[in-house]
Amino acid sequence: MNEPESTLVEYADYSCPFCYLTHRSLEQYRRTRDDALAVDWRPFDLRNGKRGPDGEIDDEADIGYPSEVEQRIGQLRTKFDANEMLSLDEVPKVDSLNAQVVSRYVRNEYPNQWAEVNAAIFDALWEDGRDISDDGVLAEIAAGAGVDRDEIHDTIADDERRSQLFERFEKARRDGVTDVPTFIVDGRTTTGVLSPEEIERFVSES
Repeated sequence: MNEPESTLVEYADYSCPFCYLTHRSLEQYRRTRDDALAVDWRPFDLRNGKRGPDGEIDDEADIGYPSEVEQRIGQLRTKFDANEMLSLDEVPKVDSLNAQVVSRYVRNEYPNQWAEVNAAIFDALWEDGRDISDDGVLAEIAAGAGVDRDEIHDTIADDERRSQLFERFEKARRDGVTDVPTFIVDGRTTTGVLSPEEIERFVSES
């Protein structure tokens, strides 16, 4: 495969069903490209406004979805032929913060393993219904990509890494990111669920 000619910036939150669907589209698109596509993944916290001073979500009941959003997700699930995706009542309503911490750690320290870990986190929640806030689940996912389990437990417990992640969230908001999935390439921005064809058009625009 050739060296990447383009870099696609991706803001995402693992707990977002729209991010899961677009993740599937992005992977399908990348497999069809003749040239490599570099993806600069950046974490985003959809629930920032619901976190208390300790970083925990104040009211876990608030992490559900309005009925119109649930209907839209169901429509997209059908449109994208995402048969592996569980219905929303089968997916645990969890805080993705630990998963974001782990993903960023792997991205920085084990870049060659990151894509596998990233996909496995999405699949664990949206296809297998696993709790991706659980240390053990995340350690198992990382171990499947060759990352030591103890490193993952230490990373999740590291307050400094958590603080750095919150700084990344704040930077994203300062940069104008308000929702996910959000993609940026060559100074152009698009937000929302994209099909593989829509991603191709967005990346290819001059």
